[in-house]
Amino acid sequence: MKGDEIEEGASFLIQDTEVRVRLDKVLAARYKNNGSRTYFQMLIEKGLVLLNGEPVKKRFKPNLGDEVELFFAAAPEIPLIPQPIPLHILYEDDYLLIVDKPAGMVVHPAPGNWTGTFVNALLYHCGYSLGGASLDSLRPGIVHRLDKETSGVLVAAKTLPVQQKLMELFANRQVYKEYWAICLGNPGNCELKGSIGRHPVHRKQMTVREDGKEALTLCETLEVRNDICLVRLVLSTGRTHQIRVHLKHAGHPILGDSIYGNKQVNLKYRAERQMLHARKIAFSHPITHQKIVTEAPLPPDMEQFLKKRDMLERIKKCG
Repeated sequence: MKGDEIEEGASFLIQDTEVRVRLDKVLAARYKNNGSRTYFQMLIEKGLVLLNGEPVKKRFKPNLGDEVELFFAAAPEIPLIPQPIPLHILYEDDYLLIVDKPAGMVVHPAPGNWTGTFVNALLYHCGYSLGGASLDSLRPGIVHRLDKETSGVLVAAKTLPVQQKLMELFANRQVYKEYWAICLGNPGNCELKGSIGRHPVHRKQMTVREDGKEALTLCETLEVRNDICLVRLVLSTGRTHQIRVHLKHAGHPILGDSIYGNKQVNLKYRAERQMLHARKIAFSHPITHQKIVTEAPLPPDMEQFLKKRDMLERIKKCG
């Protein structure tokens, strides 16, 4: 197997016997035929093991029900290449930066997208010492993710201590995350509840299931026109694909969503990507403790879609 190959991934939920056991040891016990404990430590260090959707340390001891996702990679390290990709920077200081990620940009390198990612751009902007990590890490500076087709606010760290502190803020739900989405129908003002877990058949998808992780999305309808509406969504939890799954489960999938959406409606409106935008983020700066509040304007495609349907007037008043 060549050094840049990654085989299929796997996912599972932490069971009783695995609680408070080092994650690298858990993986080595579960996948004895795939490699040694050292091999799984390498996967963790390369960012190829996620705990509840976020990178994790090899010494971490998981809790019951935590979701672990991993990808089996060849041992030779995958070099990252700094690339002069323009970044729309909303905020920056010596410790972190916040950008407005465009739809279509992948956050970190993965099979099929080893270049042209946010990480490649970040390495060029910040230099090789980004996040205190070497270039063999696939997620230097990354503290959270946005799906490829989701636009909007994305935070990255410039040093390893800041990266760790920011990840703790996200994990402890101390970050305000607001999204805007164009979806089908009218969900009104409500709480979208439903535990989320891996789909039993389509392993790359998530779904609402009783044995999933608790998830809560606060939804407010801002404007409605016929069978389409604009909603403001605030995440109380941060599960993989949470907004997309909750809106689909409620019968109001996001327009343009190729996985969880309505194909016929997507074709009708010629929606080429999921109309989901990370509008606003707020948190206490991990070093200065200053309150950081950053907003990203609606991207041109969403703004143009709403403008054509006379849905912008009230939206401007909503901030």
